[in-house]
Amino acid sequence: MFETLSDRLTSVFSSLRGKGRLSDEDIDATAREIRLALLEADVALPVVRAFVGQIKERARGEEVSKALNPAQQVIKIVNEELIAILGGETREIRFAKNPPTVIMLAGLQGAGKTTLAGKLARWLAAERNTPLLVAADLQRPNAVTQLQVVGERASVPVFAPQPGNGVGDPVEVARASVEHARRNNHNVVIIDTAGRLGIDSEMMQQAADIRDAVTPDEILFVVDAMIGQDAVNTAQSFLDGVGYDAVALTKLDGDARGGAALSIRHLTGRPIMFASTGEKLEDFDLFHPDRMASRILDMGDVLTLIEQAQRTFEESEVEQMASTLASDQDFTLDDFLQQMAMVRKLGPISNLLGMMPGMGQMREQISNVDDKDLDRITAIIRSMTPGERQNPKVINGSRRLRIANGSGTQVSDVNGLVTRFFEAQKMMRQMKNGGMPGMPGMPGMPGMGGGRKKGKAQAKKLKKGKQRSGNPVKAKQQEAERAAERQRRKDDPGGQQAPQLPPGLGGGGTPQLPPGLGGGNIPDLSGFKLPKK
Repeated sequence: MFETLSDRLTSVFSSLRGKGRLSDEDIDATAREIRLALLEADVALPVVRAFVGQIKERARGEEVSKALNPAQQVIKIVNEELIAILGGETREIRFAKNPPTVIMLAGLQGAGKTTLAGKLARWLAAERNTPLLVAADLQRPNAVTQLQVVGERASVPVFAPQPGNGVGDPVEVARASVEHARRNNHNVVIIDTAGRLGIDSEMMQQAADIRDAVTPDEILFVVDAMIGQDAVNTAQSFLDGVGYDAVALTKLDGDARGGAALSIRHLTGRPIMFASTGEKLEDFDLFHPDRMASRILDMGDVLTLIEQAQRTFEESEVEQMASTLASDQDFTLDDFLQQMAMVRKLGPISNLLGMMPGMGQMREQISNVDDKDLDRITAIIRSMTPGERQNPKVINGSRRLRIANGSGTQVSDVNGLVTRFFEAQKMMRQMKNGGMPGMPGMPGMPGMGGGRKKGKAQAKKLKKGKQRSGNPVKAKQQEAERAAERQRRKDDPGGQQAPQLPPGLGGGGTPQLPPGLGGGNIPDLSGFKLPKK
């Protein structure tokens, strides 16, 4: 939704880079471009004026004039002002001291209240609450049935004593739901009310009657983020007619201009609490102003990505994968398949890439990423035998044809996968060896031949590392020698210590490279042997 605004702001800031000092003309030109970008994004005019005025005032102050990098300082100012307009801090639900906590949803027809009720219930259940959905929308045809279906998908019970379709008293249903929740130990009640128009006084009065009957702890105004400028007028009408404590934005995954999100908070004074970013029940979370501002300015949203991974992955899965990557064993196609399955749990690949900083400039490439490619790779790997997955080098021409036929793909697809896997396997080996492939040995280091060979010839040989012979007999002999060496070091850990860097360069307890050179532990090269001439 914020792609156009993000692109415009990114281009504005790129013109500032490289300038040692910003003149008043530069600041005015930047403010003018930001004003146009916000107006094009459908942000309300009063909000644009306040936002741009604050930026110009701060940009002309000492914090920019005395900054070593004025362009970066202006970006920092814009980021801080965006966060302020979006609400400043994350607003969370205020739970009642004496359960149940009553949350009432209000909003226009078609804003997505019923679906959002199910998403909110699922989100609360994941936070170890016991929510109850209440079908108080008795006007819209099949609204009660829809909420029951959504509740079943979210695994949350629904209180629906009336059939709806114009039958029943929504005020009485809302009142009875609180008593039902108290008797059945539900600590949160979510009341789904009928959609209404701001000018519909009768329906607005019904919402006010429900509010008076149950005295909700939170009233959420549900607004469709795609309706643009009208969202502000509607929000003000509901604020005057019913009142609400916070806003829940729906359809943030749409391609409309997202000015509503930047306007509502500033003009109504009510914070945005939740954001719905897709059609699935899990596409829902708290609204974080700082993270949204970071996305708009193409700085990514890594925190949300980390939280999403923590919710998706079991701790045992992460520990198992970490131990596999840290072991002496080679990275196999089975490990690759397991990693790919874990990534798929996080959702569409394009969404994950979009959370990384700087990805706005690669939006076209990201949009071309197809999750079906991962399905094809999975089919190819699953068509291999266990031996082929452990050692892809045995996959010859006839095997590749069999795998292609078994997975419904072409031989070229199998060839491409195997080639890319060998590259990934090589990278994994380099990471296990300290992430600094080709670094020459320190002179005098044990086992590194520092006193025998010097200069470029030594660095070249060390860069090659352990070579595997093409002769199967020699390769087997080399593997046996390496296994014996590993066992010897395991049996006698104190016999030969791993090389250490001197103090001041990461030396001490654990050998480390200095910051900026890869960090982490350097590999144990005590068993390293130079190839014979």
